[in-house]
Amino acid sequence: MATNINYKHLRYFWIVAKEGSIARASDKLCLTPQTISGQIKVFEESIGVALFKRTGKRLILTEAGRVTMNYAEEIFSLGSELKEVLSSRPTGRPLRFTIGVTDVIPKLIAYRLIEPALHLPDPLKVICHENKLDNLLADIAVHKLDMIITDSPVRPNMNVKAFNHRLGECGVTFFATPQLAESYRDNFPHSLEQAPLLLPSSESAVHSTIVQWFDELQVHPHIVGEFDDSALMKAFGQAGVGVFSAPTVIQHEVTRQYKVEAIGSTTAIREQFYAVSAERKLKHPAVVAICHSARFEIFGGSDDTDCAD
Repeated sequence: MATNINYKHLRYFWIVAKEGSIARASDKLCLTPQTISGQIKVFEESIGVALFKRTGKRLILTEAGRVTMNYAEEIFSLGSELKEVLSSRPTGRPLRFTIGVTDVIPKLIAYRLIEPALHLPDPLKVICHENKLDNLLADIAVHKLDMIITDSPVRPNMNVKAFNHRLGECGVTFFATPQLAESYRDNFPHSLEQAPLLLPSSESAVHSTIVQWFDELQVHPHIVGEFDDSALMKAFGQAGVGVFSAPTVIQHEVTRQYKVEAIGSTTAIREQFYAVSAERKLKHPAVVAICHSARFEIFGGSDDTDCAD
């Protein structure tokens, strides 16, 4: 099997797949059907798989063909964007911003962080992916993502060339339905002794901090659930299952959206947030906007936030 892809062959395949037949592709490419058919055959032989199967007079993509088509669409789309950027001609097409969000990040925090990018002067198309940090790092390593938002920095032992940009940190607030809040507000946090508690899963960096904080206070809540998805945890809290926590910077959004009340806040528990990029110097305007807003607005202008201006 050849180790290099012939992009001329890939383009012929892409056009045939889009047009649905060699005859229509030949009209578009101004080549004879025999030439295109021969080039497709050479391409299939070079990569060792069949890309089409014939059903009557129609060409149908095989499973390998569908995978190849996905890559071809992205390759030629990026090629078109590169040509537009280099030619410096306004096209009206929005700037692509592909961002990964680790699944432990509260959705309201993710929105607060990303929202400033939506107000850039040029049109922006935001593409969000949610996943585990390891999976997102694999994508940023091959430049499928412009940045990752996570609650912990990338460690050197992760063997990924990526750079941490600290967005900021804040304390946490505990919430519950009005009925529960009334019971546990007085004498907080000691009032949470044996209170039903909903926790972020152990995948979250804040999980162990909350547990350690209660241990130091010698307060023993009754843990009734742990959740990978912070929105699901809040939904359980809204239903009255237990007390839950969220970053204090989104306190007003949490109370409004989930119809709950704040029981009490603490700065002894700190939630941290990072942007991770494949480059040390941030260049994408959306990434710069996110870092600037996080530093000077959301998290109160912490001096040790190191995002580029």
